[in-house]
Amino acid sequence: MTPIHSFPPIEDASARTLILGTMPGIASLTAQQYYAHPRNAFWSILGGLLGFDPKLDYTTRTQRLIADGIALWDVLQSCRRLGSLDSDIETESVVANDFGRFFGRHPHIQHVYFNGASAEALYRRHVLRNLPLVSDRVYLRLPSTSPANASIPLIIKVSAWRAVLAPRSRNYTNRRRPR
Repeated sequence: MTPIHSFPPIEDASARTLILGTMPGIASLTAQQYYAHPRNAFWSILGGLLGFDPKLDYTTRTQRLIADGIALWDVLQSCRRLGSLDSDIETESVVANDFGRFFGRHPHIQHVYFNGASAEALYRRHVLRNLPLVSDRVYLRLPSTSPANASIPLIIKVSAWRAVLAPRSRNYTNRRRPR
């Protein structure tokens, strides 16, 4: 099986928040766009929370994330996987992205949100141990926006994803490394 590769990050020097997925699915790889599957709720949720139409063209949507200080990337640089499910990733094929270099370019990122449990688990297993401890960086797993996570109603996902707005609030104090 041929390895698949993630995309470059959607980023800007002013980023203070990072949202991490695992690895783009087939629809995203085909479109060369993050969260391109029509039933993935990512753009719908972020558009609603940040006040933009999720049906805007891809470039405009990513510019809206950047304008709100949000970077977007995946934990994995490459892996082998049949299909789009994170559970089908061949463990021995996993290559993580270079987060040491990424955080070096983005020293102001203090909030890291995982789009689902797989992203958090892979980050913990393949990335975190290679990074210096940053005491004020907040990590939080959010429910996956994937259509494969249909057991969680959209309203619950939206409620959880409101945490992405929390860095704008002084009351956000959940400062911890991922479990």
